[in-house]
Formats: sequence, structure tokens, C-alpha cells
Amino acid sequence: MIAPQGRGIAGPETSTDIFRILHVSTGNVCRSPITERLTRHALTERLGDPGAGGLVVESAGTWGHEGAPMEAHAATVLADFGADAHGFMGRELLDEHVIRADLVLTATRDHRAQVISMGHSAGLRTFTLKEFTRLVRAIDPVTLPDPVRPGGVVARARALVQAAAALRGWLLAPDAEADEVLDPYGAPITFFRSIGDEINQALDPVLTALTGIPADRHPA
Repeated sequence: MIAPQGRGIAGPETSTDIFRILHVSTGNVCRSPITERLTRHALTERLGDPGAGGLVVESAGTWGHEGAPMEAHAATVLADFGADAHGFMGRELLDEHVIRADLVLTATRDHRAQVISMGHSAGLRTFTLKEFTRLVRAIDPVTLPDPVRPGGVVARARALVQAAAALRGWLLAPDAEADEVLDPYGAPITFFRSIGDEINQALDPVLTALTGIPADRHPA
């Protein structure tokens, strides 16, 4: 299940069957909406609608504009990739979002620090997007559960987060800015498109590791 709007919170009775990915930025109108909708688009392409069962992709902002639409340039970027911006509404990051999330991917280190400071044992499942990408590249996919088996994608996703957390202290960023996705708010469409490309490139190895399916081998 990829939730239609990515807004709801799963009940505890379904928590073991669902893997919830939460993307976090500042206003939840630029970077995290792009990341959320690109993730959902890629998962649908690789797994197919029924095959995506168990995955829920959401987003929120540390200073989220509750109920606001995404920025027009962000919607244009999504259209460039064939992803859907329809029905998006911004929201402020709440404790319940962090509690429910199995993986939190943030735009910057500051966002990561803010999520972790909320508590809820979030430290081991919160990464910047680019940090997680770097760590995932170092994980041998053979060591992860088979995604084809029943519940396999969820099990694989949980194992991927655990493996990334174990590697974090060993694979450091080459420089202070390497794990950051800059904020395009108020910038021209050309900069939004460069940020969209950056996010898409960072997501690709993550989604390949998560699903076991490279981008060029998704079902027809």
C-alpha cells in the first residue's frame, strides 16, 4: 500500500506489516514533497501497485506549512519525472509522525538533529537522504532478505535500516556539505530542477536496495 495522499497514520494493529518512510524538510512545500512523490512514483514503477504492499511514504516539515500546497516549481519538477503532485497538503512534523516512522530521511543535518531531538528512539532510523544513500551503497544486497517472498520488501527495508545504522560511524561524509540538499524555496525553476535531479539521483540506489529491482528493470 502506497497511501493515496501519504497523510494518514497507521494504527498499531498494522505496524508490523507496514514500513513507513518519512521525508522531512523545513516547510514541507519544496524538498520533502519532491522526495515523497518521487519515492512513491519509483516504488510504483518498480513494484507495481499491488506489489508495493506494506510501504507507506509520507513527508512533513519542521516548520511545516499545515495544509499548504507544494510550491508550483516543485510540482513542475515532479511532472518532469512523470510523478504526481495531485492532492498534496503540507503538514507540520509531529511526535506521532516520528513515532510511526520506520525510516526518516531528512534534507539536511539540521533537520536530522531536530528529528532526533524529539526522542522516540529516532536516532537509529533517522538519516539525511544523502547520508543514507552513501551507507546503502556499501551494503551487500545479498545480505538482505529476499524481497520476492511474502512480506519480503518490508523485512528487507527493516534490515536495510539496521545495516545502515551499523555502518554510520565507519563511513563518514567526505565534507560537511556532502549530506545536504539545499533549499530551493524562492529560487527559479532551473534551481528547482537541479535539486530535483539531485534528489532523484540520491533516491535511486536506495530504492534499488529496498526493492531489489534496478530502475531499468521495473515491470512493464
